Amino acid sequence: MITLGIDPGIATTGFGIVCESEKGDLTALAYGVIETPKTDPLPRRLVLLRQQLIALIEQWRPTACAVEALFFASNAKTAMTVGQARGVALVTVCEAGLSIGEYTPLQVKQAVAGYGQADKKQMQTMVKLLLHLDRLPKPDDAADALAVAITHIHTARHADLARA
Repeated sequence: MITLGIDPGIATTGFGIVCESEKGDLTALAYGVIETPKTDPLPRRLVLLRQQLIALIEQWRPTACAVEALFFASNAKTAMTVGQARGVALVTVCEAGLSIGEYTPLQVKQAVAGYGQADKKQMQTMVKLLLHLDRLPKPDDAADALAVAITHIHTARHADLARA
């Protein structure tokens, strides 16, 4: 199974492509960020995000997608634009026919680090270990996207065991 993880944002959207082997081993096939120019108007930035997500889906042919849910304690303006980017991501992967999982930051931290208050460094270290990477995944948005993909794979694995 190949899973696309997405950490949505308007300036920077993290992505991670994770493959699970038949034995259950996890491998990062690709990860990085999609950046949109700050000088472009919001609608254009959303179109660019959509185009890049479509290109990733066409290149890697994932069967599932995991998207981080929004969590903001303040700054409503940022929440609105991130929400719009998240909406574009959800529509794009839905139109591609992918199954979609949505996970809060707390769920991701618990699934990957086993601790809901894990910091960025702890999360990057666990992602590195789980995916057998040579170095910590960077930037943070890409590492977060890989963590969301790992969460989805682990969640699907548990759901499969519960059905068996």
